[in-house]
Amino acid sequence: IDDTKRKELTAGLEKLDEKIASLKKSKSTEAIQFLPDVEIFSKAIRIALTEDGFFDVKEVSGAEKVLAEGLRRADELAVADTRLLSWRNLGSAANPSTNGYFTIVRGFRSKLDGSLQPYGVVYRPRITTDGTVKKRADIWCRGRSEKGLEMQFLSQRMSNPEPAPAPGVIMIHPFGRYCNANKLAGEIDTLEALEHAMSQYPIDADGVAIRGFSMGGAAAWHLAVHYPDKWFAANPGAGFSETPKFLNVFQSETLTPTPFEQALWKLYDCPYWALNLRNLPTIAYSGAIDRQKQAADVMAEACWALPDGNQFELTHIVAPHTAHKVEPKARAEIERRLNLIYENQAKQPRNKLWFTTYTLKYNQCHWLTVERLEKHWAPATVTATLESKEGQQVINVFPTGLTSLSIHFDPGEISSQISSLPVQIWDGAAFFAGNIQRRSDFSWSAHFEKVPQSSGSRFEWRPVSPLTVPSGLAKKHNLQGPIDDAFLSSFLFVGPDGKGQHPEVDQWVQSEWERALREWRRQMRGDIRVVSIADLKEVDIQENNLILWGDPKSNSKLASILEKLPIRWDTTNLSLGNKTFDAKSHIPVMIYPNPLNPERYVVLNSSFTYREYDYLNNARQVPKLPDWGVIDIRTSPGTRWPGNVAEAGFFGEKWELP
Repeated sequence: IDDTKRKELTAGLEKLDEKIASLKKSKSTEAIQFLPDVEIFSKAIRIALTEDGFFDVKEVSGAEKVLAEGLRRADELAVADTRLLSWRNLGSAANPSTNGYFTIVRGFRSKLDGSLQPYGVVYRPRITTDGTVKKRADIWCRGRSEKGLEMQFLSQRMSNPEPAPAPGVIMIHPFGRYCNANKLAGEIDTLEALEHAMSQYPIDADGVAIRGFSMGGAAAWHLAVHYPDKWFAANPGAGFSETPKFLNVFQSETLTPTPFEQALWKLYDCPYWALNLRNLPTIAYSGAIDRQKQAADVMAEACWALPDGNQFELTHIVAPHTAHKVEPKARAEIERRLNLIYENQAKQPRNKLWFTTYTLKYNQCHWLTVERLEKHWAPATVTATLESKEGQQVINVFPTGLTSLSIHFDPGEISSQISSLPVQIWDGAAFFAGNIQRRSDFSWSAHFEKVPQSSGSRFEWRPVSPLTVPSGLAKKHNLQGPIDDAFLSSFLFVGPDGKGQHPEVDQWVQSEWERALREWRRQMRGDIRVVSIADLKEVDIQENNLILWGDPKSNSKLASILEKLPIRWDTTNLSLGNKTFDAKSHIPVMIYPNPLNPERYVVLNSSFTYREYDYLNNARQVPKLPDWGVIDIRTSPGTRWPGNVAEAGFFGEKWELP
């Protein structure tokens, strides 16, 4: 970018920032609500100018277009009734169509770090016979683009409708926090973009499909198997569906994982979760000569290899003589099938569910919720039925690998004429048979746990009173680890407020702190919120995961909770369980329920755990460290590890050390 264009864009950005500053002074809460729809343009141009975000001279015109739209929106927001804002109207004349498609970009502030994140919307109107607009929506996860930063994304999504949705379908294009196959922070970005879009446009909550191609196909696979009750259909194309086989085929890399790395593959490797697709109509797509056909082939094998009579055939549309693209005839056939699925989906509760999980992070399928596991990273599977017997609805649940579950139906999902439901639970060793009662609002909710019988060594399933208050620490949904899970909800960095026990440790902490701030911005496209210990408030502790950096001497907040953490740490020794390490050359990284607020995490000395080496291939971008680890800092941090991992592992189901 030449100096003249840089100066013009800089002057335009200053003008836009002045308008935004003026809008922030508005007393209208509605105007403030729509500020992110303007601020995304400022962020995009600023990053492009200050972080070498231009990769081609042709991108200058795109930046000019992005800046102009930001200025236009700022002016409109200053004077318009927010109900009439052009970018809220899918068919507004202010958003000229491309071949009949309207393209719009929107923005929101993420709950993770408060950062501005964009997404795109594409729509082609179609009026149904009753005069209403169809409200099916497709989420389209994008392909890999290392050069597809905020400015490039906005420029493309403002004018390019491809991949174009069917008429009457709203297509949502998440930014996905850049280039991570919609995993980790990118996963939350996808869900947040959908939530925001549903608050703005007439989207059928039961009519959202998850789709994508290439890297976006990998995203669609993972979002399908982990959230099988969130979508009416899934359509993954190409991409990858797991880590080890894909890297062996495409990188000629034979992995030699540690036991904890191999366990962590189960978080995102989709073949482990194939059973969940029995709940979700899925249409895989590949080109016949596309090497990335491997992703669907692996999933097809996993679906057909399911045990206990659960195997099924994966529908896989393969376009003849086609490489890495979506062939037009195949696209039309996929749309035909998606429309049939949408138009014919049942509105009643599912009468049979199949669900498997390896972590309480993903624990729900329609009316069934897994509350506790026997052991994380081992398979837990449930089959459940809602069937009629002699005019009476009966629930049967067949769990394995779990110790607690819940059943829930909203008002109206079960006939209002029924006030009591028979429930049977049988896992081959423990049994329950009894009735659950309708709640006062005609909803249904029941919680069961597997407990020892009062006499003998056997177990039984038993209902839990809704008045029972849980006691003690236990892994549960969104409080189960590993370390990376702390960065999938709101978090704050809290750095040292003094010198530490050893200069070597202080140096490592400072280096990793700076790297964490830099790489979150670089890879997750946000700015980490940093709070000093002096400024940390009770509301911060209640609403955020705390990421504490330092040792008991350098970080007084860490020192204040140390006795309630499962480590012993002084000037001489660092001990976890029966293992002791030299405190001068070792430092812990870990995640644990915060003793100051056990509903949130505390993390010691870590950000997300994959590093620079893993940026080279999205299949590598998975958690690398478990719940806890001890880092030998005599080995300098590198592109794969923060030092030598002397010891690492998972806490048990009650957050105990093994």
